[in-house]
Amino acid sequence: MKIIAASMLYTSGRPPLEGGAVVVRDGRIIAVGSLDDMKSEFHLPVEEYPGYVIMPGMVNAHTHLELTHFPAWKLRKGLDYAPRTYVDWIIQVIKLRRGLDRSELEHSVREGARISLESGTTTIGEILTDLSLLTLYRQLGVSGRIYCEAIGQSAQQGLERRTAIAEALTSFSGDSLSPGISPHAPHTLSGEFLGDLVALSEQRSLPLMIHLAESAEEVEFCFDSSGKIAEQLYPFVGWESYLPAPRRVSPVGLLQAAGGLTPRTSAVHCVHVTPADVACMREYGASIVLCPRSNERLAVGAPPFMLFKSAGIPLAVGTDSLASNDSLSVWDEIRYLYERFPRLFSPDELLALATAGGARSLHLEQEVGTLEPGRLANIQVIQPAGPLDKGRVAATLLETGSLHAVYRTGEVVHSL
Repeated sequence: MKIIAASMLYTSGRPPLEGGAVVVRDGRIIAVGSLDDMKSEFHLPVEEYPGYVIMPGMVNAHTHLELTHFPAWKLRKGLDYAPRTYVDWIIQVIKLRRGLDRSELEHSVREGARISLESGTTTIGEILTDLSLLTLYRQLGVSGRIYCEAIGQSAQQGLERRTAIAEALTSFSGDSLSPGISPHAPHTLSGEFLGDLVALSEQRSLPLMIHLAESAEEVEFCFDSSGKIAEQLYPFVGWESYLPAPRRVSPVGLLQAAGGLTPRTSAVHCVHVTPADVACMREYGASIVLCPRSNERLAVGAPPFMLFKSAGIPLAVGTDSLASNDSLSVWDEIRYLYERFPRLFSPDELLALATAGGARSLHLEQEVGTLEPGRLANIQVIQPAGPLDKGRVAATLLETGSLHAVYRTGEVVHSL
């Protein structure tokens, strides 16, 4: 047992606490209060950080750690070109993945976990494509939810993947990683396969994460089966015979028709959605994971942030992968929003997106995201550049804060 304390304790939904401290036992927080109170109640060693802020570890609600080495792979495999469109980028990713072996993916995942921890992220919402890597994730020192991903059109392919996912789900044993299911996107799955995956998530009462309405090309394809997805992506992967008839529906409408909009659903991106789509998502209780830097990198546009906020959609933030981003830092992600869209989110709202909001999106709010009794002692120690004003702690952290140390279940896993 120990006490971890700093000049300020910051956690979403509560006023900052000067001289705040947490008491940790068996990797979890058992008490929160002033350092003086904690010392008088618990006679324990103290790890104190004068002049610093302690806050929850970041929750990166959407990652693909398998693609961490993507920039290096592009150079090594002669695929270092700048895609002109979203579909060009998808094809580039497919080309690259076809030439990778398991050891390359393992190294990439390990590196992704390392740099995530070193940027203050202690919890991830990870999309896992290669299910054989599942055991590796338990060695990485991060908590979170692993969403087993599925892509495919043929009935046989769907059956084989569904069977493989069902088998993988049995390997989770209630440790720091929880399972989930990820139908990749409405345009990369047959309607039947999408419905099967939704049914599996319902049967197992598991959260579902899906890339949704990321690009204009996706919207065009879902509506009338035309555009670059039909003309370039489907022929490239040999799906010409699976081209659906025009459905005259949005990606959100397609997911809703398959039964995939529920309070357990986290929809990633949602750049090209209509007010009717957002109203539907609100009605069914789905949440949205924002990946704004990835959206900018792929030139797909910016999500309608104010529409989401006015509708009361639960929001989180993710970095996506290094195939479409410059870093895996959630700090970088929310600082981008702070600088690029200064009137959209307050500093406190941004820090909530990166902690409690992410935990809620991953359905892990009873485990992580806040500094409260019962939660895992996943903690960041942040050094502000100057004195702390209790009235603008969040703004100070965004503007001048630098990461000093990271605790995972009460133990330091990174320090400067």
